[in-house]
Amino acid sequence: MTISSSLYAGVAGLNANATKLATISDNIANSSTYGYKRAEAQFQSLVLSGSGGAYSAGGVTANTSRAIDERGPLITTSSATDLAVAGGGMLPVTIESTLGTTTDNYPLRLVTTGSFEPNADGVLTTNSGLVLMGWPANTDGSIPSYPRDSSQGLEPVTINYNEFYADPTTAIDLALNLPANETQAGASGDPIQLSVEYFGNLGTSETLSITYTPTVPATGESNRWVMEVRDSASAGAVIGTYQLDFDPTRTGGGTLDAVATLSGGAYNDTTGVIDLTVGGGPLALDIGMYGDPDGFTQLSDTFAPVTIGKNGSQVGTLTEVEVDPNGFVYAIYDSGVSRVIYQVPLVDVPNVNGLISQDNQAYQISQDSGAFFLWDAGDGPVGDVVSFALEESATDTAAELTNLIVTQRAYSSSAKVIQTVDEMLQETTNIKR
Repeated sequence: MTISSSLYAGVAGLNANATKLATISDNIANSSTYGYKRAEAQFQSLVLSGSGGAYSAGGVTANTSRAIDERGPLITTSSATDLAVAGGGMLPVTIESTLGTTTDNYPLRLVTTGSFEPNADGVLTTNSGLVLMGWPANTDGSIPSYPRDSSQGLEPVTINYNEFYADPTTAIDLALNLPANETQAGASGDPIQLSVEYFGNLGTSETLSITYTPTVPATGESNRWVMEVRDSASAGAVIGTYQLDFDPTRTGGGTLDAVATLSGGAYNDTTGVIDLTVGGGPLALDIGMYGDPDGFTQLSDTFAPVTIGKNGSQVGTLTEVEVDPNGFVYAIYDSGVSRVIYQVPLVDVPNVNGLISQDNQAYQISQDSGAFFLWDAGDGPVGDVVSFALEESATDTAAELTNLIVTQRAYSSSAKVIQTVDEMLQETTNIKR
């Protein structure tokens, strides 16, 4: 009879609203949980076919889901390894307890934010045991080519704060002015000395001793110098000798006009670079191209080194780590050097809300989510990695409290239906009396 179906419909209403109350409770309880995604209950009616024109109540059922695609606002923190994603995509993480059981194919989990700190082994880990994953860089800071549809190649991001690093010098930029009067007849012909420091392969301080000797003619002026380069790492041996000629014309203005290689590596007139070979390997000495006023010049009566620039540094100790918007993890040393040690990609799936929710605001790939793809942060459909930031909960407390009132009224109404059906059944029982 239909009166009984009303009873069961009321019970279904109680169950459905209890489910919705559970999601509201979860949302309010996690209103301060970083990276929390709002849970929601969606009601669907159940329709039962009647017979003989009588209507039979089917009731309601509640299906729960999580709005993973909703993002909370970002807040600023004081830690460089507090990370959040601005836009689409999620950070790849794994479970700390699996680190000792495998060295590859770590179980992949996804998060939108995390407060990562080095554990006892230097692995960037959250307090809840989620480990940040990334692609390790080559020694030169480049990232090898890894598969984008697989977690193969991803490793726990590990920071060794006891690490020393030496960055050898491979290029020196040298600009200076040689005195024009020293190449005139009657000049002293005394050589000019210049020492340029560079750093060897082991972080040692080495020196290029460069001597500029003017060519003094019997009459007039030669506008010519001989540059001799000695290397302390090669026991002071001469590693290059070059004849430098300068343009004395009004249009030339004392700029470099010709370079003749007497010994050592060749001068490239299209780049202005001399390819020297020092004790630790090749070194590019940039003296400027022909006609370049920012390179070597010969003017007036003053010797003046204008620019002495070089790459490389002495040995440094790792002091801090930074993550840029493209997901590159930089190690910063007290020597002022920074180098890329990892790249953290962002994971994207076709259906974000199809991911399986795990503890600690982590998510797992599922059949409903579709296959994942690893993007460089800032490319394709994914956003940027934001350092010094965490994502707040996506819960709107005011909206949840409003839903709480509505759910409470709906629950009370379903209970009232059960109470009414009970009274009607009692009246039916009383007919026999």
